[in-house]
Amino acid sequence: MSFEVSGLDILTGPENQEEKHMADIQLKVSELFEPGHTLAWPYLEKVTYPWEILKDIKSIILEIGPTLDPEKYDNPSEGVWVAKSAKVFPSAYLGSPCIIGEDTEVRQAAFIRGSALVGNGCVVGNSVELKNVIISDGVQVPHYNYVGDSVLGYKSHMGAGSITSNVKSDKTLVIVRANGEQIETGLKKFGAMLGDFVEVGCNSVLNPGTVIGSHTNVYPTSSVRGVIPSDSIFKSGKGTEIVAKS
Repeated sequence: MSFEVSGLDILTGPENQEEKHMADIQLKVSELFEPGHTLAWPYLEKVTYPWEILKDIKSIILEIGPTLDPEKYDNPSEGVWVAKSAKVFPSAYLGSPCIIGEDTEVRQAAFIRGSALVGNGCVVGNSVELKNVIISDGVQVPHYNYVGDSVLGYKSHMGAGSITSNVKSDKTLVIVRANGEQIETGLKKFGAMLGDFVEVGCNSVLNPGTVIGSHTNVYPTSSVRGVIPSDSIFKSGKGTEIVAKS
């Protein structure tokens, strides 16, 4: 089963495949993420769509931070909490507010601009920039990535040089389109929502408003937009198609 991509819409294949295709589309928090893999989960589970939490990430961090166990977390500067088991290289910049989870590694020259909630067992690599994000447990953004105004699900991975583009070129508000429906987000800045176990290939661009279902793989050097079904492979090359995993 494969689907051609047109703008922000995914066009279904034969009519007898449409029901399965509809089931593969994941937009809601309850569909994209397993419960409990981020300190922000009590807040995420209260919203329908994950992008609804973007405007509140800063306040969520400032609410969670003071409640963290001082036996497990240091508070090296105002609005910054770092797990004692985390490894943060001296050249990394931690902007306020942010939380760096247990056993996470923040490597050389990483630039955490602020409003970043990074989970446990993550890798934030060299020269990676994070801004207004929720990075769930086990996520790897290891080399030259930009992730802004986004939510990354459990054990998702962004290959070297892959980025989220969080503002449309015409500066208009982002609209999520799937199955012929339009969801007004009211957001000018909206990068990408990655479900659990998503793999993004090297040097790919996730355009504003991208939503990728869990367990989906994206080919390297892809330009991705719209809503990509779960358990799929996003292929790019001479054309673009989405193929269901066998």
